[in-house]
Amino acid sequence: MEGLVRGIRSCQETLRVAILKHPRDRRNIFSRFGRVTSSLPVREKGLENLKVADVLMTKGEDKIGTWLWCRTTDSVYDAVENMAKNNIGSLVVLKPGEQELVAGIITERDYMRKIIAQGRSSKYTRVGEIMTDENKLVTVTSDTSILQAMQLMTDHHIRHVPVIDGKIVGMVSIVDVVRAVVEQQGGELKRLNEFIKGEYY
Repeated sequence: MEGLVRGIRSCQETLRVAILKHPRDRRNIFSRFGRVTSSLPVREKGLENLKVADVLMTKGEDKIGTWLWCRTTDSVYDAVENMAKNNIGSLVVLKPGEQELVAGIITERDYMRKIIAQGRSSKYTRVGEIMTDENKLVTVTSDTSILQAMQLMTDHHIRHVPVIDGKIVGMVSIVDVVRAVVEQQGGELKRLNEFIKGEYY
């Protein structure tokens, strides 16, 4: 992930230098850069200013709900079935009770290593037995910058980070983070192109 961030910043600098050195040849410079877009773009505000909340908004309100979590007392089978049904790779695990206190996280990796590889039954094993405990859980808030989230995921070798603002408000994956970075860079290239052509003031 660090390599991705360095690569993006290097691309920005290379583009700026090329524009300054060859102001008349700008069409050839920009023809080398393709456009990457998604159906729900992140609002362009600069990579340094992009927050986890911006990424959550692109996922839509239907992407936040009870299907993002399970309880420590649920069977691993039910948790994995929930992940498969909703096409997600992890669930936040809550402690039993009404207060929705976070106990940890269960991921596809936990299932593979602690159920399949050990020959255990997912129907008779509780989520609390195989989850990553809350004291090892890496989380972010909705105000965390996307670059900080990317760095945390890289440092801890994880692909999913729960977003917790006092309570669980969503989940961000490495795919969400990379998509946001690519869209921001595409927007910056577009603005530079418009500036060079004199269409941007």
